[in-house]
Amino acid sequence: MSDANNGPILRAEGLSVRFTAPGGRVARAVDGVNIDLAPGEILALAGESGCGKTTLARTLLGLERPTEGSVSYEGRPLRYSARALKAHRRAVQLVLQDPTGALNPRHTVYDAVAEGLRIHGIHDNERDRVAAALSRAGLRPPEKFFLAYPHELSGGQRQRVVIAGALVLDPQVIIADEPVASLDASVRGEILALLLRLRDELGLAAIVVTHDLGLAWNIADRIAVMYLGRVVEDGPVDEVLIDPRHPYTRALVSVLPNSTITESIVLAGEPPDATQVPRGCRFHPRCHVLAGGSAAEAGVADQCRTEDLPALITSDQRQAACHYVAAHIPTSTTPTSPSPA
Repeated sequence: MSDANNGPILRAEGLSVRFTAPGGRVARAVDGVNIDLAPGEILALAGESGCGKTTLARTLLGLERPTEGSVSYEGRPLRYSARALKAHRRAVQLVLQDPTGALNPRHTVYDAVAEGLRIHGIHDNERDRVAAALSRAGLRPPEKFFLAYPHELSGGQRQRVVIAGALVLDPQVIIADEPVASLDASVRGEILALLLRLRDELGLAAIVVTHDLGLAWNIADRIAVMYLGRVVEDGPVDEVLIDPRHPYTRALVSVLPNSTITESIVLAGEPPDATQVPRGCRFHPRCHVLAGGSAAEAGVADQCRTEDLPALITSDQRQAACHYVAAHIPTSTTPTSPSPA
């Protein structure tokens, strides 16, 4: 809960982002999303490539402007003037997945980390601020790295420089897009441990964008699973991944090592296309529950094919946007998530 207003530090309400794709088709990249991030919380945004998680993250950063809905930080709506966006991006910092691409090969580590300070006009104690950020990111002693160039560093060290570049502005939120995807397995655990330590020591909240549910299980407090622009399941990470409710989440979890789901569930059909959102539940063309007849037995097959469904809050405060789940698990209130035709 936010210190300022006893609410989330970052919130999206009814958020939609649409793009015009080649041929004039409209891509519904993010479609009626409601999501909250509490101070000090780590939230994983998970799903297949193309599900909308990176577009959602960019919109929370202010890098994309929503077609509908709003983003708020500490209870205040995000405004899109140059001045307001600059202030927002100081408080909500991005960590990219590819440190090699994120770092200018001609800049020293010192200049790479100091760049944010210079952009934001922060000139006092620059050297001390850069040193402190590098130290927090695990590059010690920091002075040893000041004059190094990216090609002289390991992949893990380059990612730590990128993280230091975010930390130097003292943000309250970090949004990390696949932060360990380009790293060797031996280094991934170190970077994940660093993010957890930063949360514990600095109170940082974080959104981690990932297709890897195993990573989410190791680092996140809560997980939001996205499919075709919509959050289809949301809840505490251990509960969602041990007892997934939405058929899409169950399929993703079924292939994890030591999964609680005894049979591997193969996703049928093609990956989602944001320009062709099907009528009804957007997952129904690939749904094993519908294909296997369980939805028909529950009397919801027609609804699956014809009625879109925003996420339902179940009796234990988890959410799952699924007619079959709604028929089996008691639900309370329904969020006012837009349900575009």
